[in-house]
Amino acid sequence: MKTIKDLIKGTSITLESGSPETEITSLVYDSRKVKKGSLYVAVVGANVDGHDFIDQVVEAGAAGVVVEKDVTVPSDVAVLKSSDNREALALLSAAWFDHPADKLKVIGITGTKGKTTTTYMIKSILENAGRKVGLIGTIEAIIGDRHIPASNTTPESYIVQDYLSQMVEIGCDAAVMEVSSQALMLHRVGGMTFEIGIFTNISPDHIGPNEHRDFADYMHCKSLLFQQCRHGIFNADDENLEGILKGHTCTVNTYGIEKPADFEAKDIRLVQEPGYLGVNYKVTGKENFDVTIDVPGRFSVYNSLCAIAVCHFFNVSVEAMQKALKAARVKGRIEMVKVSDDFALMIDYAHNAMALESLLTSIREYHPKRIVTVFGCGGNRSKLRRFEMGEVSGRLSDFTIITSDNPRFEEPAAIMKDIETGIKKTDGKYIMIEDRKEAIKYAIDNGQKGDVIILAGKGHEDYQEIRGKKYPMDERVLIADILAGR
Repeated sequence: MKTIKDLIKGTSITLESGSPETEITSLVYDSRKVKKGSLYVAVVGANVDGHDFIDQVVEAGAAGVVVEKDVTVPSDVAVLKSSDNREALALLSAAWFDHPADKLKVIGITGTKGKTTTTYMIKSILENAGRKVGLIGTIEAIIGDRHIPASNTTPESYIVQDYLSQMVEIGCDAAVMEVSSQALMLHRVGGMTFEIGIFTNISPDHIGPNEHRDFADYMHCKSLLFQQCRHGIFNADDENLEGILKGHTCTVNTYGIEKPADFEAKDIRLVQEPGYLGVNYKVTGKENFDVTIDVPGRFSVYNSLCAIAVCHFFNVSVEAMQKALKAARVKGRIEMVKVSDDFALMIDYAHNAMALESLLTSIREYHPKRIVTVFGCGGNRSKLRRFEMGEVSGRLSDFTIITSDNPRFEEPAAIMKDIETGIKKTDGKYIMIEDRKEAIKYAIDNGQKGDVIILAGKGHEDYQEIRGKKYPMDERVLIADILAGR
């Protein structure tokens, strides 16, 4: 239990009325969870204003409320004021959990692509070097043996601090986390200093009414991480690096392939064997050794270079890095699944045109006999995505199998027709098979020597969402069932 004075120490949050010695039993930002003695933070969201529930939380026994607006409450309820309650929530959460980030080496990764894979690579290498590492990301949070499914790339600030606190409790000495532009904009990682901040790359994404107003705003929000970390590691090849560095307060180290950098990849060799794709290269600069990765593509080189740069800070041995990089896997991110010696099959989360184009372009560098792409699009989402993904697959795949993804409240056939509209803008060959298992079976049954089959869109997801209900559907299980029935 903490007092109001404990929680607001060192912040710009002011106590407008009430006693600073008031004891607080819980910190809450969801009005439905307020109990006797809670401190309630009224957050203004896109659709709901937490200030509308002040009377409700007072009735439930709140000891205090944190507000941005003037409110009227009984005299026994403390009123605290801030200029931005999202920032206030982050600062209060850090204090509530005794500033766990100060007890860990926290590594934050921001960028349009590569965040998820890089977090797992870093975790793998550091653990091979004997450290105990927690993870917070798009797929899940990992705290010891616990795997907690994620709903956001970066959770709300209270949850971030809670997770970090739990990591400290079980003896973690490091944590690696994905930091989205939304998280930086909404102060979800406020109240803490990162040991290392990482920039992977940036391209137009997440721009719209409920996200970023334009690319400049998107880039600015990404850059905020580098005013909140001690050391920065940056992709030297990204054309927007100068914009990301604007206002940085951290040290700067770079990695890259094309431009001079502190960690450079030389002699890149794409490796293709029966049912297998990978890549070899030599890292030069601040580290010098040979690298082998069982994940194909140039972007895998970037991700692994970044991981090497991080581990350089931790003085990880070359042997530990080589071993971990060879073993690093990420569920649903260029995940190779062995089904045949004749062709390769992979599962990837690519669920928009930009990600799909990047993936297909990378695989094309291996000169496969054919690229066969199996994908659908989610329902109740922009139709433009369907047209764009159809056009990309038609242009870059040799054969496309249009199928169902998460139709939600739309008819799968209607979504598939939209994808077909995009593919018809190209000369790409295609077939439409609504049942996803049957679509995958068709791809495997008709696989030819030298093919690469890509199952795109679902990635780590192990469900299919239909009319408000999630049904179990894991592509790995579907593949196993198909192979068992052959």
